[in-house]
Amino acid sequence: MKNITVFCGSSFGSDDVFREQASLLGKTLAKENIQLIYGGANVGLMGAIADGALNAGGKAIGVIPHFLQTKEIAHEKLTKLILVETMHERKTKMNDLCDGVIVLPGGYGTLEEFFEMITWAQLGLHKKPIGILNIDGFYNDLINLIQNMVDKGFLKQINHDMLLISDNINDLLEKMRNYEAPTVGKWISKENT
Repeated sequence: MKNITVFCGSSFGSDDVFREQASLLGKTLAKENIQLIYGGANVGLMGAIADGALNAGGKAIGVIPHFLQTKEIAHEKLTKLILVETMHERKTKMNDLCDGVIVLPGGYGTLEEFFEMITWAQLGLHKKPIGILNIDGFYNDLINLIQNMVDKGFLKQINHDMLLISDNINDLLEKMRNYEAPTVGKWISKENT
């Protein structure tokens, strides 16, 4: 993997561990010679991961819509800042630039980005590894909900297993390096509706 997209919050959250782990992930990507692709802002966890990567000698490419350039405050020290028109164009560009995706804590936007990427993978639109860095158990309830989707018959186990989860950066990166996408896609037929 040469490029990893990270989706995360534009806030720091309520515990310093979120900021610390975001910064450490940025540093780790730099040490592994993996270029960071992210949302382009210098605030919250977005700023922390970019600063972590850049301060460790790594590269960070930001992708931000024009209308968010002032709201999220675009990072001015990035390797490259790409301006786009829409949120969908942002996700598409971030997907095009990366070999894998990591999700850190965040709010509605982070979840929306995560679910679109995992849905694209489920539909076979890409075969990239998608990982959750479950800092301080932040995503425990979401992980349980996804298991409930399997238990209640709304998600196949093979699609559940596409999601890589760890609370340790190096372990998550190792899982991503070893990931093999399922060969069975999501098929919808009259019998399934």
